[in-house]
Amino acid sequence: MSVRLMVVDDHRLLAEALASALKLRGHRVLAAAAPSAGAAELVVSRSPEVCLLGTATPAEPGIFDPVVRIKREKPQIAVLVLGPVPSPRGIAAAFAAGASGYVRHDERIEGVERAMMKARAGDVAVGPQLLRDAFEQLLNPAAEPDDEGARLLQLLTPREVEVLVRVAEGEDTRLIAIGMRIAPSTARTHVQRVLMKLGVGSRLEAAALAARTGLLERAGVLLRRE
Repeated sequence: MSVRLMVVDDHRLLAEALASALKLRGHRVLAAAAPSAGAAELVVSRSPEVCLLGTATPAEPGIFDPVVRIKREKPQIAVLVLGPVPSPRGIAAAFAAGASGYVRHDERIEGVERAMMKARAGDVAVGPQLLRDAFEQLLNPAAEPDDEGARLLQLLTPREVEVLVRVAEGEDTRLIAIGMRIAPSTARTHVQRVLMKLGVGSRLEAAALAARTGLLERAGVLLRRE
């Protein structure tokens, strides 16, 4: 039975190859697209029965936001995620966003087609091996390396994060005070607290530690969000 579908993947070649294979099997492909943004708008405007949505990073925060929007605006569209072998968190995030299924990128075309049919019928479409792997990881989680940068960042207040970034950029107390519109004595206190919390004895050591652990990069992202 033919399915009216769309294939959306950031890699255009993958999207077009999958679309061509499904066309040969008698399905109606409304579009094969590789949008860097606007995936949800595109899918909602075409209103397929099934959307095959490719992702390379299923555990990345916000990666399934397009699924949330598609299901909010067109709940009748079944979204089937195509991705690498995911962590349990990746599978959970896909289904929490409203996806009807999850299929590995290296699945045979017959497997993709079966998942499409199940998703269109309103059933959950996820391979037994993926579920087994997910439960195995949940029951026997691998030890994760200590993320020193994230741990150190949690010790600092937002003000202290900004101070650290400015210290790493080479600003002295006077420039920090001017940039943050605070008194020099307050800026000096902030610097001292940063050094104390990071367990270092100088601004140079603080900057080096921040760069080595990725703390500086994380701090920059945090400040841009604010």
